[in-house]
Amino acid sequence: MTPVISIVVTVLNEAENIIPVCREIASVLSGLPDCEVIFVDDGSTDKTLNQLSDVKKTFLPSLVILSHNHRCGKSAALLTAIEAAQGQWVTTMDGDGQDDPKEIISMWEKSQQHAGREPLVVGVRLKRNDNFSRRFATTFANGLRRYLLKDGCVDTGAPMKLFLRDDFMKLPHFEGLHRFLPALLGHYGVPLVCHEVHHRQRLNGVSKYTNLNRAIVGIRDMLGVIWLLNRIRLPKKITKY
Repeated sequence: MTPVISIVVTVLNEAENIIPVCREIASVLSGLPDCEVIFVDDGSTDKTLNQLSDVKKTFLPSLVILSHNHRCGKSAALLTAIEAAQGQWVTTMDGDGQDDPKEIISMWEKSQQHAGREPLVVGVRLKRNDNFSRRFATTFANGLRRYLLKDGCVDTGAPMKLFLRDDFMKLPHFEGLHRFLPALLGHYGVPLVCHEVHHRQRLNGVSKYTNLNRAIVGIRDMLGVIWLLNRIRLPKKITKY
């Protein structure tokens, strides 16, 4: 049976978190329409891939495991997963335990309750469970993006998102894309729905990003997105004869 939703998780050196995260995902599947679960290992150097194989053998036999032979970045890993996805809808989350898979049910309900065109649902983290410097950096970055891109989203870097696969595949693809989905999809006429989600502490390990490299890369990418949005020309109406 073709799945309705593809749950996509990208991971890099998250061996200690794979089993608890997968158990949580498995526990919510009964509350959703038919799903597939796809993990992309973005060139991990620990036992992440081994742990995913164990999950597939023990309690999640339908798990789809994709692996990069070296680190390509989160947006590239998302593209790998979404190209392989069979679901009409795609939902994304991180594999470090900070995202609660139960939120997928609420986000799915929000998407189905939305009148009109199918939306992008973003799970915004209004109360982040991070240290002060990370919260400050995120708040500043989100404010700057919202001011410059006018995307209407308070948390554009939020990992938990739900959208139509076809909408995503229409976009130009580049590293950092995942942080700008509200602006890019909005430019293509996709409405935005923001849904507050519970944000937790990372289960194990440390973040793969520092505030400095996020800031440098984020500013560069944002300038690129501003240029890109200015270059996209879309018709307001198409007439077929």
